[in-house]
Amino acid sequence: MKAIIPVAGIGTRLRPHTHTAPKALIQVAGKPILGHILDELKPIGISEVVLVTGYMGDRVKDYVEEAHNDLDATYVDQEERKGLGHAIHLTADSIDDEPVLIILGDTIVTADFSSFVRGERTLIGVKEVDDPSRFGIVEVEDGEVKSLVEKPDVPPSNLAIVGLYYVVNTPLLFECLSRVIDEDIKTKGEYQLTDALILMLERGEKMGTFAVEGWHDCGLPETLLATNRYLLERSGGNGGDHPGSVVIQPSSIDETAVIENSIVGPYVSVAAGSQVRFSVVRDSILNVNSKVERSLLTESLIGEGAVVKGSYRRLNVGDSSEIEIVG
Repeated sequence: MKAIIPVAGIGTRLRPHTHTAPKALIQVAGKPILGHILDELKPIGISEVVLVTGYMGDRVKDYVEEAHNDLDATYVDQEERKGLGHAIHLTADSIDDEPVLIILGDTIVTADFSSFVRGERTLIGVKEVDDPSRFGIVEVEDGEVKSLVEKPDVPPSNLAIVGLYYVVNTPLLFECLSRVIDEDIKTKGEYQLTDALILMLERGEKMGTFAVEGWHDCGLPETLLATNRYLLERSGGNGGDHPGSVVIQPSSIDETAVIENSIVGPYVSVAAGSQVRFSVVRDSILNVNSKVERSLLTESLIGEGAVVKGSYRRLNVGDSSEIEIVG
């Protein structure tokens, strides 16, 4: 069985960070978003992945080949972003007539994947939400999916589609995706996977749902920080030995990071090559090769290669920036 992971999104809501890095490679809880997703596949025996790339696709490829070279990865370029259904349709030539797992590349889902991929029917990952009009929604009757609708004005239920799909009948999936595109069936201006699944239901395909434990959005600075907190709580973090400094768990400190005369944590992720000196940092993410000196930071995102010097602040600093606060 293969997994399809669409990672072509630009990530406009995470700018300025996504001006210089693809959204899937933004750090959270010690590794890129994509790294968390790929790590979920290995325990269930998936060693082949098809990644739909676009924006900064070369960086995604470089990361996968360096950090996950045990995976057999195929890359499909989505030159023009026309929706999730279009992205999945592009992978048709890379998928055999066998079940496939589809995972969105910008959302971290915590679930028992081993149970999810053992079914003999198509399963859709769902979670109850308070505002179902913001999501694709599933209506269930007697354990079977009765209907699907994308961001409805009047939701038929509060079961939101979380971006995790196990599809058994892949030939029918791609047949329905082709119909969606050939007949220009769009929802909210895009070709949606949900519309192809609706066509599958109309053709008699049986579908069920699978309740996920956690659904963690990484699309906004505040939700990225919330996901960072959740994942660090779940893992317990790691700190290493930093004489003269205090690391408060849960935090994740890369072994190549330098922590000097500082207090770091709780809920801090410090990526490779980063430096924290004479500072107090809590509830923040420091991306690769960033530097924080003589500062007090909280609820902050510091981009790759960014330098921050100064006093107590809440910051959202993009890559290769330098900020010095005096007084």
